[in-house]
Amino acid sequence: MTSNGCVQNGASTSNGSSENGHRHESIDKSNSTSSSNSGSALTLSQTNQDIIRLIGQYLKNEGLSHTADSLMAESGCRLDHPAAAEFRKHIMDGDWSKADHDLQELKGLLGQSHNMVEMKFLLLEQKYLEYLEDGRVLDALHVLRNELTPLQHNTARVHQLSSFMMCSNTEELLARTNWEGKGEKSRNTLMDKLQTFLPANIMLPPSRLHVLLNQALELQTLRCQHHNTTQGPALHNCTLLLDHSCSKDSFPTHTVQILNDHCDEVWFCQFSPDGNHLATGSKDTNVFIWDVHPDTCSLTLKSTLDGHTYGAAFLSWSPDSKYLLVCGSEESPDVWLWNTESEKPLKVTQSQEDVLTCCAWHKDGNKFVVGGIRGHFYQCDLEGNVLDTMECVRVNGLWCRNDGKTVLASDTHHRIRSYVLEEPSDQHILQEDHPIMTFTVDKNDRLALVNVATQGVHLWDLKDKCLVRRFQGVTQGHFTIYSTFGGANQDFIASGSEDNQVYIWHIRHELPLATLSGHTRTVNCVAWNPVYPHMLVSVSDDCTIRVWGPKEYVPKSSSVSSSSSSNSSNNDNSNNWNEMLS
Repeated sequence: MTSNGCVQNGASTSNGSSENGHRHESIDKSNSTSSSNSGSALTLSQTNQDIIRLIGQYLKNEGLSHTADSLMAESGCRLDHPAAAEFRKHIMDGDWSKADHDLQELKGLLGQSHNMVEMKFLLLEQKYLEYLEDGRVLDALHVLRNELTPLQHNTARVHQLSSFMMCSNTEELLARTNWEGKGEKSRNTLMDKLQTFLPANIMLPPSRLHVLLNQALELQTLRCQHHNTTQGPALHNCTLLLDHSCSKDSFPTHTVQILNDHCDEVWFCQFSPDGNHLATGSKDTNVFIWDVHPDTCSLTLKSTLDGHTYGAAFLSWSPDSKYLLVCGSEESPDVWLWNTESEKPLKVTQSQEDVLTCCAWHKDGNKFVVGGIRGHFYQCDLEGNVLDTMECVRVNGLWCRNDGKTVLASDTHHRIRSYVLEEPSDQHILQEDHPIMTFTVDKNDRLALVNVATQGVHLWDLKDKCLVRRFQGVTQGHFTIYSTFGGANQDFIASGSEDNQVYIWHIRHELPLATLSGHTRTVNCVAWNPVYPHMLVSVSDDCTIRVWGPKEYVPKSSSVSSSSSSNSSNNDNSNNWNEMLS
């Protein structure tokens, strides 16, 4: 009995052995002896045969060749097809004529004919470069003219290879070719390339067990509910004995700081793109700029931008984190453009009849759009000059796409449309059945997060124009509540709620991952630091700003730190965790 590169102990063969699914003229003597001396037949399933081959390859790669040979002998398996094994040996020895002969023997196993040409080209390329390094210029020229060129394959590369003959020394050759030089390293690289053309039952793909283990770690990372770093686990820094799982305590669900500087409802918050500042806007007409301290997961007040008569209901940082746009409430005809470094404002007003309640920056930072529910929105430059106007569009939310010209706008018809003001043109994107209160878009410009009146938070695919997910748990009536994408890879969603809580979801699951308690009135907005993903901020009608972070950042004392010295006790670090099965 034979199967996939194994001659199983105790099994008999006739007319030769069958290895890797192919018959040969002679039987392996060691395997025959092993089989005949065995007291009982060893029967291996196909899966077990594959596992043995994977282990054997891994042992070989780690330099444990004798152990690998013993494993192959006892199991009756072969690591590679004999012709493939000879092919590898001759390549590693630099015996190019024999390697070419082996390649001809493998021709019937390659499937598509162009694979044969590509493999031969790679083989001759290595041969040519090694001749050049050895100073055998005439031999290299012979390979170029009489072997590489007649293949009529990858002509551009052939021309490039010919130019390397002008290299005056080995150092120049290695620099220009970005090649590792003659020897084991470059030949292993060549062998890895060649293996990709061979079926797995003939020769295993390079470092196959290592690849499978990395894939397992990647899958575990995807299933980890609290994974919040840009780097996933790697074989060199994690154990294989247990599945990867991040601790809940490392997730930003613990109250680290409560700030009471605003004296009225806090309506909005947003981190600067560089992650170093937070801006908060309030009904008290002030905008506070806070310095971010990622090492302590805390904020300190940097400056106050005042004079917003109708309050500060919406804020937008420029991409370079220098400018801040401030919009007022539904009575405000003005948009304020602040230089946060000089703290000098520029008031943008088109008409006292307008109501400008939303804004967004183009990705180049040189233009922005503003709009409102009276039926106009405008595109302006940094001097406040109106460059383009779109009329008869009552908008309550804006977003500039990554192409630098398209603007998304949510309107009073429960829809989001895209506009190109320079042309002008518009296109339907999505339609909800209830009013869209707010929306935002992820950094890849693909997904939109929409807060819908009486419905909650919806996730839309902007490319496919389809509803992806309805997140559960949040209480969304007709208040203006803002949600956000967050986490190191934007794998999480966070939103305020009218039930005074902050809700966090994993982007792939509709049930909340965490519910954060602490605010005593409606949570209007949540912001996730784009650079320091362990830091989350929420603002509320209870006039407070809460900073959430991992457990290790919670102050050791019983009271949570506050910029106002009086009443900031950590009376509610109670986070309701909703466990979910992957």
